[in-house]
Amino acid sequence: MSSNRILKLMRNPVCMAGLLLPFFALAGESPQVHMLNLSASATQEVQQDVINIRFSASKEGTDAASVRQALQQALDAALVEARKLAKPGAVDVQTGNFSMYPRYTNRFGSNVLSGWMGSAELLVQGRDVTAISQLSGRISTMNISSVSFSLSRQAREKQESEVIAEAVTKFKSRAQDFTQQFGFRTYQIGIVNVNTEDSGPVRVQPMMLRSAAAPAPSSLGDALPVEPGKSTVSVTVNGSVQMLP
Repeated sequence: MSSNRILKLMRNPVCMAGLLLPFFALAGESPQVHMLNLSASATQEVQQDVINIRFSASKEGTDAASVRQALQQALDAALVEARKLAKPGAVDVQTGNFSMYPRYTNRFGSNVLSGWMGSAELLVQGRDVTAISQLSGRISTMNISSVSFSLSRQAREKQESEVIAEAVTKFKSRAQDFTQQFGFRTYQIGIVNVNTEDSGPVRVQPMMLRSAAAPAPSSLGDALPVEPGKSTVSVTVNGSVQMLP
């Protein structure tokens, strides 16, 4: 095409647009992408390996000082026994709530201070189930208010590694299956999210609570009958893959 011819076309907007449209249409074309969104999950149960025992004591009296002193004595005596077994990770000991509040009696339409009430807690937890359960026979100044089980961080992380590997394998297998069912040969993984969850009820062991005034068992070290439950470790892998010919 001569330069004069091109110059005339450039002066004609309609003709110029006709020349440019095919060019831009070609430049704007992109290969068709076939994306597939899917998810896969894996779940395993694992034995709970941490026992949690909560001891508590309640006192009441006519004055705050005597109630506080009685609570402190009960807690100190329990701490002496618990600290004999203390070992980081195996047997961990810590104090819980320590509270006091006044008690009122209604007399002639008015609330009159009649005494004080208070409570104290001792928490013992760890992976040495035998040693911790024996505290029920060693601590006589506090009641056992609850016993529960949970999964330690070490056990959870170890189980998660296995479950993640299983979930990823399932995700890749499903991706290949769907790719072939849609008539493609292979796939390429895009964005993937991995979500982990440690769920499952914490089993609480029912028991008869021992009165703080009751004598200690005749044999120190009598173990509390306990039975751990199981936690469920779940992993979900979800994301997208591009199906390729």
